[in-house]
Amino acid sequence: MKYARRLQKIGSSMLISLPSDWVRTNRLNKGNTVIIETNEDNSISLFPSEASDSQIKDVTILYSESSVDSLINQIYGAYLLGYSEIRIKGKRQILFEHREHIKLTMRKLVGLEIVDEDNSNIAIQFLLDANTLDAEKILRRMNSIVGGMYRDALDGLRLKSEGIKNLIFSRDDEVDRQYFLLVRLIRSAMVDQKLARKLNLSNIDILDYRIAANHLESAGDYIGEFASTVPSISRTKIVDEISEAGSYVEKMQEKSVAAFTKKNRSESIGMIKMYNEFRLIMDSIKELLAKIELTDYELTIAVLNSIHSMDKIAKCWVDVADLVKPVYLTSTLQNA
Repeated sequence: MKYARRLQKIGSSMLISLPSDWVRTNRLNKGNTVIIETNEDNSISLFPSEASDSQIKDVTILYSESSVDSLINQIYGAYLLGYSEIRIKGKRQILFEHREHIKLTMRKLVGLEIVDEDNSNIAIQFLLDANTLDAEKILRRMNSIVGGMYRDALDGLRLKSEGIKNLIFSRDDEVDRQYFLLVRLIRSAMVDQKLARKLNLSNIDILDYRIAANHLESAGDYIGEFASTVPSISRTKIVDEISEAGSYVEKMQEKSVAAFTKKNRSESIGMIKMYNEFRLIMDSIKELLAKIELTDYELTIAVLNSIHSMDKIAKCWVDVADLVKPVYLTSTLQNA
């Protein structure tokens, strides 16, 4: 909502009145302090007081033996919405197996700890300070884990390792943990512009980090799919060709995330060329696959699935690079 106010001069100061709705909503009275911040675009932001930083956002979730799955979903939802305290309250004793399910869920959510519990209640707190978190660092951590998963999958392909799939799937859980943490931070910044400014995140940055995190989380899932095909395709005659294509995708990941975090538009544009070159490599693998005429139907399907999984991974890196904003010179816009 917009408000128009005339500047009034009293002594050497210029004053404006505050919107009455805003004053009432924030329960302000004469003598209360408000915080004014100047922004890079020469605008200003007005906050009720520093006391708002210490406000704790809490929610109570009712426990029922018959709807524990719903309770788990509500814990995820409360975490992602930025609640600092989550209280689980039951009319009767919380069953042991349900209590263990809740604790297993918490292990997937960074920063959550049980601070108090009894037979029918569990009190959970988010113990990290959102002001100390960094969206770029969390995204880089996700990228590092995903990159390690992919390198292990390629090594498993070259070394014909049978157990690589389980190793990769276990590490995908950590990708999910970082993903949930980043989504929580981004959502908190969306509803709290003061936090967004402390994190140096514009509205576009908030949206871009949310989308980039989703692409990285998807890449982790696709790497799991690729790892599932490794034991089969490592027995084929085209394992070296698939490994070469896989190495190319690894280079795409490195350049894509670097382009996004550094806001390098030229590197981003170069990803389109890299993806087209990757597609040519994949086409040559398909032609080679047709020539060797694999007699094992399941083996043929495994090879095609591996190619499809690598293509989906590569598209994730193209999509991340596409988030880099075009940079236009002011003079160019004026002359357009």
